[in-house]
Amino acid sequence: MAEDDHLREHRLQSETVFEGNFLNVQRDKARLPGGHETEREYIRHPGASVVVPVLDDGRLVLERQYRYPLQRVILEFPAGKIDPGEPPLHTAVRELIEETGYCADEWAYAGPIHNAAAYSDEVIHLFFARGLREGEAALDHGEHLDVVLMTEEELDALAARGELSDAKTLIGLLWLHKWRQKQWSLDWQPAPELGGDDNSPHEGA
Repeated sequence: MAEDDHLREHRLQSETVFEGNFLNVQRDKARLPGGHETEREYIRHPGASVVVPVLDDGRLVLERQYRYPLQRVILEFPAGKIDPGEPPLHTAVRELIEETGYCADEWAYAGPIHNAAAYSDEVIHLFFARGLREGEAALDHGEHLDVVLMTEEELDALAARGELSDAKTLIGLLWLHKWRQKQWSLDWQPAPELGGDDNSPHEGA
């Protein structure tokens, strides 16, 4: 946008300093708005989808899993990395089934989350799911987690005590509050057929 020109930084050159199975680390030389040059180091990430699964009785489907960088178990909404060429909605549908066993009749897209904009280009797409039907989970090899059911009030109490620290889950909880209070809207769509050619998330109204 033209009004942001006085804030914009311009890439002059770029190099990959680490290329892993999951993440790449980039180092760029950039020109700042005042004309000075600097280096920017950041992580390239393929993106992810997170799901707020709402049961018919209002409870939420969450999971507890060990997050190695933090060396602790974290409570969070189901989420997973987007595979190459995969629409974010399909990622959400696939991850919900694989990690929890639940499938959903209806889906709604809330919006993107940039959870670490200072050092990563990761975008997490936030989806809601309802009309849930329980089934068997199919965890990836080496993946271990517990599925837990909680009320919104229970999750909110954890957040108030500082015991809920996962950013995408906190934002999902905020969206849930606003939607249930009819302050923010969601555009519900039927569940997609996986393997289709829809390459964009279903935007909410």
